Amino acid sequence: MTKMLKLLFIFIMTSTFFGCSSDTKTADTAEGAFKIAQDYEKSERYQIAIQRYTDVKNKFPYSALATESELAIADVYFKTEDYVESQVTYQNFREFHPKHPKIDYVIFRVGMSYYQQLPDTIDRDLSLANDAIYAFTEVTKKYPKSEYGAQAEEYKQKAYVMLTQKELYIADFYYQQEIYNSALLRYESAYRKFSGFGYDAKSLLGAAKSAHKANDTDKEKKYADLLTSKFSDSPEAKELERKGLE
Repeated sequence: MTKMLKLLFIFIMTSTFFGCSSDTKTADTAEGAFKIAQDYEKSERYQIAIQRYTDVKNKFPYSALATESELAIADVYFKTEDYVESQVTYQNFREFHPKHPKIDYVIFRVGMSYYQQLPDTIDRDLSLANDAIYAFTEVTKKYPKSEYGAQAEEYKQKAYVMLTQKELYIADFYYQQEIYNSALLRYESAYRKFSGFGYDAKSLLGAAKSAHKANDTDKEKKYADLLTSKFSDSPEAKELERKGLE
């Protein structure tokens, strides 16, 4: 029994020694070091993975895998929902590798990093939505055949909807506070800047009602006519017909 335990101990120690030696030896090449980093990422040991990818970049700066490590670091940040870091890392990658074959993916992920930083409610700062829209538009216009084009368009639409809702949220606030000229400007802005995102009728009704309250008869007629002619079947048009501009 004692002999068996000794043999088992020797086997474990030998395996550990050779395993460590193998890891050390493997890490001496860009390919091996990159593989070790990938293994850590697959096992969800993300902080170590980032460090290992950084080691590849620093120790083998002229290897193609150094570039791939930079992209992998950005992906790990994104995967772990550290969207500020992923945004910066993807942007840096784009700056240093503008002709990389995955540059459309990189720009898409820049947009997604911005998008994922947006708040859950529209009453907070939505300025990053514009940055997300800019990146998504780049993907769809510069790389029309990109496999990320459909997703870029989808999230661009979502970002626009959020901005539209925010504009109408502010317009409604002004209207409720009886600051009708400011409300009118916001409803006009929502219709002019964000037409086509499902809120045109609401914007026009708000603009017509605000103009009515502000005694701006020209704009009142303009927006009421637009609402009834372009969105005659909408609940807003029916409300206008039923209640008028109260």
